[in-house]
Amino acid sequence: MTWTQQVQGPVFRPGDSEFDEETSGFQTAYKHRPAYVVAATGADDVRAALAGADGLPVAVQATGHGRTLPLDGGVLISTRRMTGLRIDPGRRSAWIEAGVRWRQVITAAAEHGLAPLSGSSPEVGAVGYILGGGLGVLARRYGYAADHVSSIDLAAADGSLRHVTAGDDPDLFRELRGAGHGLGVVTAMEIGLVPVTRLYGGGLYVDGPHVPELLEAYRDWTVDLPDELTSSIALITYPDMAGVPELLRGRYAAHVRIAFAGPTAQGERLVAPLRAAVPLLRDTLGELPFTQSASIYNDPAWPHSYGGTNAMLRELDPAALRDIVELAGPGAPVPCIVQLNHLGGALARPPVVPNAVGHRDAAYLVRVLSVLGDPAAASRAHSRLLDALAPWTVGRSRNFLFGQPWADQAGAVVSGTA
Repeated sequence: MTWTQQVQGPVFRPGDSEFDEETSGFQTAYKHRPAYVVAATGADDVRAALAGADGLPVAVQATGHGRTLPLDGGVLISTRRMTGLRIDPGRRSAWIEAGVRWRQVITAAAEHGLAPLSGSSPEVGAVGYILGGGLGVLARRYGYAADHVSSIDLAAADGSLRHVTAGDDPDLFRELRGAGHGLGVVTAMEIGLVPVTRLYGGGLYVDGPHVPELLEAYRDWTVDLPDELTSSIALITYPDMAGVPELLRGRYAAHVRIAFAGPTAQGERLVAPLRAAVPLLRDTLGELPFTQSASIYNDPAWPHSYGGTNAMLRELDPAALRDIVELAGPGAPVPCIVQLNHLGGALARPPVVPNAVGHRDAAYLVRVLSVLGDPAAASRAHSRLLDALAPWTVGRSRNFLFGQPWADQAGAVVSGTA
């Protein structure tokens, strides 16, 4: 019996009718061209795929959001059929398989008055997101999603299936949460949930001429915020196209994203100084159920081609703010989307069980992304911004290296991608 006959799910080869669909994903800039695609239905299929690879390169894909290096030859393990999900309301936990998306967890947890530490997009694969750290909607209140993992099911590179916890293998458990590469394929994990049902949140939109003033006000505003308030600013040149609110079409504008895990009245008081700092184009702040938390960000849901990188900063110097607008604003050689995240709070505190998520001393995260029409030009523009931010940079966030690998993956087995 060949190794492909040991796989319960379908196995595709180039030329098969479903091969292209199985190798596609949310990120369209890079195309996997494996020799085999294993459409895994469970951990045993993943183990068989690793055994069949026999030294060939292996990649893992759930939704394709986190795709970095395209696979050429070897074995692609597609986990999108692995959608097992169990909620344990007594333990405030969820067991999730490798293909589960955040939307499934959010919906299931809400039935018990709970919420996961999910990110801005509900369509991202939950396991891959957590393996990179997981900077979510409630990040300053609860820390990284990787801080709240209690166990991991792993198909190890040697072909064994392991249940990994802090008690039985603390070193491996630490590395799987935030480092990951070369250790095997995560097939499932148990994650913590939090007792959150509603938020005060939404967005403030500011026109381009007021962006420099807004950034200065945001820096001052974030100095003494409570941990319950997580926020970011996106700087975007909005396309002039259907689907974009008419008020924003063709306009360079800032979108301030607010998520406050506290009473609405307190949220109103906390946001008031920022609301009054500059004229607003639009204000969508209000109380909303956590199940609608994705509306705070309005991330695109359609597959597209993009590349990007990031810098984690120890402080937000006025010179850094000027560089962001000058190098990645409307005058940039390629259109750039910049997001500035306020960190600190629980993100700065070491978790009870140590993990490999680094740079907890960073106070802010600057992310830059471009739709890839000219990848070389986009890379040069992004590099110029990172060079300008270098004096304040302490490192990179692994969740936001789009088109840039975490490490050299030649011949390696990866833990999983969103």
